[in-house]
Amino acid sequence: MRSIWNGAISFGLVSIPIKLVNATESRSVSFRQVHVEDGGRIRYRKVCELDGEEVAPAEIGKAYEDADGTMIPITDEDLAALPLPTAKTIEIVAFVPAGDIDPLQMDAAYYLSANGVPAAKPYTLLREALKRSEKVAVAKFALRGRERLGMLRVVDDVIAMHGLLWPDEIRAPEGVAPETPVTVRDAELDLADALMATLGEVDLGTLHDDYREAVEEMIAAKAAGGEGVAPPEPGEEGGGGQVIDLMAALEKSVREAKEARGEPAEVTDIKSRPAKRAASKSSAKKTAAKKTTAKRTAAKKAAETSPAEKGATEKGTTEKGTTEKGTTGKGRAEKGTTSRSAAGKEPAKKRTAAARKSTPRKRPA
Repeated sequence: MRSIWNGAISFGLVSIPIKLVNATESRSVSFRQVHVEDGGRIRYRKVCELDGEEVAPAEIGKAYEDADGTMIPITDEDLAALPLPTAKTIEIVAFVPAGDIDPLQMDAAYYLSANGVPAAKPYTLLREALKRSEKVAVAKFALRGRERLGMLRVVDDVIAMHGLLWPDEIRAPEGVAPETPVTVRDAELDLADALMATLGEVDLGTLHDDYREAVEEMIAAKAAGGEGVAPPEPGEEGGGGQVIDLMAALEKSVREAKEARGEPAEVTDIKSRPAKRAASKSSAKKTAAKKTTAKRTAAKKAAETSPAEKGATEKGTTEKGTTEKGTTGKGRAEKGTTSRSAAGKEPAKKRTAAARKSTPRKRPA
């Protein structure tokens, strides 16, 4: 691998000469622009707006366009004179847990290679210190004319550096979340959890670019004089349509994932859930009806109880009512009168009068 930058890692007073190597590469298929009529390649030429002449790369410089359109020339000497301590140095500024780095900041990745035999010792020291601390190093470095932020971590036996975006380069997610309030049911969350557990983990090394492979097959077929690849049959293309029934889609996803893994696809049918809920609601209604009927029966019995019996029930069970009022007929009459309602007084008088008539009085001798 060819190095794209030479410099050193500044680790306190320790300086580690290193080479910077790209850790990633693009495997996407690139296309050229051509003239449809004759297949001629279309090229872009850099032309000066003032004289209309094509300009060679060696004659192209830099300039900053001001707000009024004025061009302010900037030379390489101007940039080299700037006080940029990270021009040839990856300056470590802190060591933090890897979880403190926002994945949104991740940019390009590089490998740092020790540059020469003397660099092997300090390079290994930094690598082992990062391993033992289980932290990553946050550093500043300059590449391609601008200062950048980086994160150093250990990959196998190599120190890798991820370019990071500056915090103010991360846009706030305003207006991105759904504006309409949505309620997610526990049953839907349970199915989502089941789907996540069924899909489980994956070996990232087994994943590949299906689209790139299809493009390469199509190119090979056309190069051999064929017509390319047949279009997919209706219904074979991926989703993108609106999900009509979220619960049914989740259950189907769990079932298919389990079948793909050779596991028994035991998923509760969504159709059985409404029936169960309806049955439970019906049972609850019956229970409530029984309770209501029992309450009405008790109230009816209480209403049919005579006022005298009610008074005896309420007062006869207490010690005070038994001692003070229960020993004399007068006490019983007073208590009975007090506890009676206005509607209950008239029947009591009639019963008293009837009792007097039926009982013969004794005349004095």
